Amino acid sequence: MSIEVCHITKTFGRFVALRDVSLTVDTGELVALLGPSGSGKTTLLRVIAGLEQPDPGSGPIRFHDEDVANCPVADRRVGFVFQHYGLFRHMTVRENVAFGLRVRPRRLRPARAEIRQRVTALLRLVQLDFLADRYPHQLSGGQRQRVALARALALEPRILLLDEPFGALDAKVRQELRAWLRRLHDELCVTTVFVTHDQEEALELADRVVIMNEGRIEQIGSPDEVFHCPRTEFVMDFIGQVNRFHGRLENGKLYFATLAVDAPQWTDMPPRTASVFIRPHQLEVELARNGQPALPATVEHIHSAGVRVRLDLVADCGQRLYAELSHERFGQLGLSKGSRVFLSPRDVKVFPAPSTSP
Repeated sequence: MSIEVCHITKTFGRFVALRDVSLTVDTGELVALLGPSGSGKTTLLRVIAGLEQPDPGSGPIRFHDEDVANCPVADRRVGFVFQHYGLFRHMTVRENVAFGLRVRPRRLRPARAEIRQRVTALLRLVQLDFLADRYPHQLSGGQRQRVALARALALEPRILLLDEPFGALDAKVRQELRAWLRRLHDELCVTTVFVTHDQEEALELADRVVIMNEGRIEQIGSPDEVFHCPRTEFVMDFIGQVNRFHGRLENGKLYFATLAVDAPQWTDMPPRTASVFIRPHQLEVELARNGQPALPATVEHIHSAGVRVRLDLVADCGQRLYAELSHERFGQLGLSKGSRVFLSPRDVKVFPAPSTSP
């Protein structure tokens, strides 16, 4: 079941939550809506679900070519999972999962035996069949979220919408559930859209990531595309850690901090200011100048408890910088707090200002 939203605008009083947003989600795709608080991602999810109505004049909302913009929530056959589970405390796990089926109108309600069979199969699918007779307070946070997901799936939704599904869980449980949800999605192939502010979650789980900012879509692409090929300054700055500089392009050269590097792709552009970005792993750390343009800096702090070593540095020009290197390279350099180093950029992302600056 594909999803298409066209030119959607949504305002709350004077606040514009969505600004002419258009998005297509292919059948069976898992798409993440990623952005800071207030960027519009949850509002877009609620518009798709029918929990919010877009402003008059907004375009259609289509589920597989069927315009559902005027359909009530119940008729859209959408499964919605919230951050805080929303389980009924007085019901067992089995009863919670069966609830949506049991309250259907009589003409649409499955027989008791069918409900029992479907609930048993779902609990087995989410690996909770052995907890069917327990109550929510007897479960861990991760188990409660899986019950909430099973309850949403019980209604056989055409589309599954998840709003910060793991936001209330601790880091280790979140990581385990991410891997579990990806496997479950690959098995069920239900078109799924989920909201998150966790970059790692979006990049690890999604087929495509939608980066949102101030009610607009900044970029849509695969995890690799949005990380390695950002199209805007916002996406570059938002995804992952990054070192940012104010620079200037002039006569095929890029000037930033104390460096001047060749920028042949900008030779035909009139002189102008530019924003310059370098990811920490793209800074080569040396103990002496290696013939390449390099920033002298001092090591201020070392974070070595991880897959890679992260250095917090202060450049001689006064700017704080971050660099990452392997444990092997860190050992070769013999760095400690206060060490003097030279940082050479291996890859630089440049976003020229739209017009010449004085």
